[in-house]
Amino acid sequence: MTPRPQTDPEAPLLIPFRAGVLLGALAVLWTFVMGFTGWYRQPTLLFLLWLVIPLQIVILAGMLRLTAPTAGYFRQVQNGVAASVIASLIIAVGSLLFTTVVFPSYFREMEALGRLRMAHQGLSADQIEALVKAQAPMRTPLGNAFAGALGTWLTGLGTSLVAAAWFRRR
Repeated sequence: MTPRPQTDPEAPLLIPFRAGVLLGALAVLWTFVMGFTGWYRQPTLLFLLWLVIPLQIVILAGMLRLTAPTAGYFRQVQNGVAASVIASLIIAVGSLLFTTVVFPSYFREMEALGRLRMAHQGLSADQIEALVKAQAPMRTPLGNAFAGALGTWLTGLGTSLVAAAWFRRR
């Protein structure tokens, strides 16, 4: 039996931390790219904001592949969720900064864009008002930040459950 290589005891904790910081920083950077280019105002380009999901999957899968030789399944899931929680904190702060400081008219612009899109779909004024009213709780800086954090946690959990199983089989 070959002995395990000696490693820094803090290294297993640093890997998810670094992955979480990287993920959070890249997601916030991408959000600001969308803002400064004005792509979030373009209905045909708005989908690009969702590229943070494959980014998260790639970063988590890379981290879990790296830690698979020394961590069991449940530790792998913990690592992925921990990285996602760290990223979600950074993403929430970045979202608040984006919607309150750098682009304070973001929600008004998104509402106007949504109203226009719904009108083009043939919805009546009453239907549009009802839909806008239903979406109002999420159209606040805090609601938006929470939604981003929750999405990051859930994507991280799902990715971690699948990737940890995948890398443990190999």
